Amino acid sequence: MMDEICAHIADLVVNSISAGAKHIKVSIEKSNVKNELFVKVSDDGKGMDESTLKHVIDPFFSTKTGRKVGLGIPLLKGTAETCGGSFNIKSIQGKGTDIMASFQLSHPDLPPLGNVKDTILVLSISNPEVDFFFDIKNDIMSFTFNTKEIKTLLDGLPINSPEVIKFLKNYLDEHLDFFN
Repeated sequence: MMDEICAHIADLVVNSISAGAKHIKVSIEKSNVKNELFVKVSDDGKGMDESTLKHVIDPFFSTKTGRKVGLGIPLLKGTAETCGGSFNIKSIQGKGTDIMASFQLSHPDLPPLGNVKDTILVLSISNPEVDFFFDIKNDIMSFTFNTKEIKTLLDGLPINSPEVIKFLKNYLDEHLDFFN
């Protein structure tokens, strides 16, 4: 089990980027009413063939050269199922991959969500070549963060320039206070 759900999200995003994704959508929904935390990561990477898709949940399988184990997806699946939730993965070769996990919020083994604001910021500025769309919701409010729109507004100023990073950090702090 990873220490935080945000670490699982970051791991999935790294996998997406390794698969050549240029557009990644991350959805996080925390519902006290449903007693559920739902996470979905979708990408437009190279996707997986049926054989890879069947084996990707096996911790002793990896598509990365030089590695004989791939723990990220099996750990996420195990955490979701241990915490009273579910796990689903869909992939189409040449189109991309969707990974969904849900967790029972009240489950005693549920790891903390982690710092969503910092996760969004770090992923966005560390991968300026990727367009991210983050959709964050709870029972009362929602927030979206679209780096493609932000980059258009920046008119050529890099999203990872110091002044933009400072602005984005303040923006996320201001707009994601509702999500805890």
